[in-house]
Amino acid sequence: MKKKILMLLTLMATLTGQAGDYAYLTFETTDGAKVSVSLSSLTLTFNGTTLKAGEQSFTLANLSKMYFSTTDESTAGIEELSFTNQEEIVDIYDMQGRKVSKEQMQKGVYVVQTKKGLYKIAVK
Repeated sequence: MKKKILMLLTLMATLTGQAGDYAYLTFETTDGAKVSVSLSSLTLTFNGTTLKAGEQSFTLANLSKMYFSTTDESTAGIEELSFTNQEEIVDIYDMQGRKVSKEQMQKGVYVVQTKKGLYKIAVK
């Protein structure tokens, strides 16, 4: 346990030194959702298996990665979107820009093009 804490503290010190001109620290969870936290006056606190970054809390086991970004990449707060007519969906793209079918969708974030516009959705 002490070894893990020491490794996390070393990582935090390294991240602080590399922040440069970035405005946000973005956390991506295992389900593909992203939460960006402003770096201004950011404090990181560990309590057991929980990481608190500013006002956001994360379970360490649910984090897939964290990185610095210049823009807010949050996907938290995505509204539930339902289509009464499946013909409204024109195309579906994953976050790498690959076109996928509805059957290929797994947990993660997707861009859905409909006749009315584009939507970013999270599949849970």
